[in-house]
Amino acid sequence: MAAGMSLGGEYGLLKNETIPEVGEDVAASVNVTEALSEEEQDELRQELAKVEEEIQTLSQVLAAKEKHLAEIKRKLGISSLQELKQNLSKGWQDVTSTNAYKKTSETLSQAGQKASAAFSSVGTAITKKLEDVKNSPTFKSFEEKVENLKYKVGGTKPSGGDFGEVLNSTANASATETTTKQTEEETQ
Repeated sequence: MAAGMSLGGEYGLLKNETIPEVGEDVAASVNVTEALSEEEQDELRQELAKVEEEIQTLSQVLAAKEKHLAEIKRKLGISSLQELKQNLSKGWQDVTSTNAYKKTSETLSQAGQKASAAFSSVGTAITKKLEDVKNSPTFKSFEEKVENLKYKVGGTKPSGGDFGEVLNSTANASATETTTKQTEEETQ
């Protein structure tokens, strides 16, 4: 800082003025009556009374109109619930007609289509991969081992068939053996 200048000095940075708080009436913090003549103050008081009277009259008219409105609705059979339904319906129409809603709806629709396409391509890829596995030499070797196992368990070697048929026939053979054993145990 330059010599000889203080914060409260020449620029008046630190004045002792109070600043009104939020909600505090600014007009109440300023003494305006000193600047107005007695005649101007009387005119303002008359205008204030007139405005307050107009506000009171308008409040009474509004209350009468609201009472009349309620009477008409009662005669028409319009209930509060019906009004609520109408308001909600109107509100929903207003929301759906906004550009933001339309853009959001369009974006979500596109995202859904892309997700559907992605799931479809994943399903296709999995199916292809499973077909590749089924046609691989390792799987063929495994399939032959299962067929040999069935032959050993069931006694007859199948003339062919796919892996699913082999598993089903093995399961049926096992179930038949279990049932036969249970029947033998029960008869003893």
